[in-house]
Amino acid sequence: MSKYAPLTRFLAESAQSEIPLGFAEIERVIGHPLPASKKYAAWWSNNPSNNVMTRAWLAAGYQTERVDIAGERLVFRRTADAAGPRPLAGTLLERIQARLGGTVTVSSGVDLAAPVGEMWDAER
Repeated sequence: MSKYAPLTRFLAESAQSEIPLGFAEIERVIGHPLPASKKYAAWWSNNPSNNVMTRAWLAAGYQTERVDIAGERLVFRRTADAAGPRPLAGTLLERIQARLGGTVTVSSGVDLAAPVGEMWDAER
């Protein structure tokens, strides 16, 4: 279990669309000090490959905004596609399908792996 799982639970259980928190409050939620990199705005970015803690708040359906490094506070804002608490269960593929479901429609009979375009036609 990730040391940031308590943050995921805290956010996922909230019904608020915005949760303003100070860094000290986040430390109380997770039960230990934030790393020294908390002083860099990039550490608070919403890039899921940024760090483990980023994945914790994204998994709960929130993003960071209005990060104030000097004042040591920020706002977690519920993402538009997160209507309520989000389950973390399921395989990676199932979670991707749940997030992207309905965003692309492929007509029946279409072979997505079939070569198309002028480059392929020239080789015939």
